[in-house]
Amino acid sequence: MKISYFIKLLTVILLVSISNQVKAQENSGTLPKGFVYAKEVIPKLRTDLRYYSENNFIGKPIDGYNKPKCILTKEAAQALKKVQQDFEKLGFGLLVFDAYRPQRAVNQFVKWAQDTTDTKMKNQYYPNIDKKDLFKEEYIAAKSGHSRGSTVDLTIVSLKTGHILDLGSDFDLFDKKSHVNFKNVTKNQRSIRLMLQRRMVKHGFKPHEKEWWHFTLAKEPYPDTYFDFSIE
Repeated sequence: MKISYFIKLLTVILLVSISNQVKAQENSGTLPKGFVYAKEVIPKLRTDLRYYSENNFIGKPIDGYNKPKCILTKEAAQALKKVQQDFEKLGFGLLVFDAYRPQRAVNQFVKWAQDTTDTKMKNQYYPNIDKKDLFKEEYIAAKSGHSRGSTVDLTIVSLKTGHILDLGSDFDLFDKKSHVNFKNVTKNQRSIRLMLQRRMVKHGFKPHEKEWWHFTLAKEPYPDTYFDFSIE
């Protein structure tokens, strides 16, 4: 009986210890191996992390975005640093809307897209498409490159004034206007899109044909892994 009692006691102590260690790790802001906070690699990088706020196509903060932190794999952050350096020579820089995205956030997007009664953000984010068609048009999917840690959504900003350049459509606009090769934009908007595309491709990123802001590192380190750690 005594031996059994002590085994149970040790088990409880061990479980409590493990629980405390996990909580301490979650609260310390540590990242899984291979990931970094982008601003630690790119000090002048600017962010407007929409999924931490209500300013997104769902209209409320998204699951897993517990802090407004921009996280990427080390490889993606180093490549993005080179893009930033190119733009800094011209007086510009990058502004990131989203980077690493937990799988739980993607699951929330899918659940939202399946609820065709919730259209409160339609006028701003998908005015010309029925919500039921978001899957068919590939604006929403069950898996996202963002969850692999080497995909980033971004635009160009003036380092001096903070002015965001006009690329012809807003971030996350589910519309043909956002397609990379959309023709009905001004000459200036088209040239800025091309400037962003060329510099991202130059430093190893692949563009997304339906979203001018979306790029994935071609040689991403985790091409088959979808992470779900929260952003702290």
